[in-house]
Amino acid sequence: MYQIDLAHQRNRCVAKVTLHGGLSKFWSRATKLSVLFFVSTLGFASATVQASVAEDQQALADLDTKYQKAVEQNDAKTMAEILADDFVLVEGDGKRSTKADLVDDAKSGKTHYVRQDDSERTVAVFGDTGVVTAKLRAKGIEDGVKVAYLQWFTDVYVRTPNGWRYVYAQASLSLPSKSRH
Repeated sequence: MYQIDLAHQRNRCVAKVTLHGGLSKFWSRATKLSVLFFVSTLGFASATVQASVAEDQQALADLDTKYQKAVEQNDAKTMAEILADDFVLVEGDGKRSTKADLVDDAKSGKTHYVRQDDSERTVAVFGDTGVVTAKLRAKGIEDGVKVAYLQWFTDVYVRTPNGWRYVYAQASLSLPSKSRH
């Protein structure tokens, strides 16, 4: 009877080791598959986020171009659609203008541009905030005075439930005509 118990115990130990080894292999495979699935999901999500940022950058570049064209054409309606109600522009000389100031100016026709375009544009997106920086070349009449200048500007946009809105702008003083900056 002692030998049978010993043999039975030995078989039980072997069975436990086999069962445990099988579960270990199963959990190891399941863990590896879970990790692989998780990592591939992150890669997919990352690619989706990157595409979304690229799409946002393009949308902001297009919107900023649309706004510059609206300013050039005194299109007060388009300007009002793009500008946030609490929009503020701070110019290099410290002058501050609101949405109402810019829209009213466009409606009055006191300012008219024959050229209003930008270059060296960069667009950055930080979640629901977009920043556009570029050099603006403008030529026309501002308050009855002929102007032609080149300046840097930074425009800040915020994503709202109704799309991107232009909330803030900072413009430099006019760059010297021989400036390479």
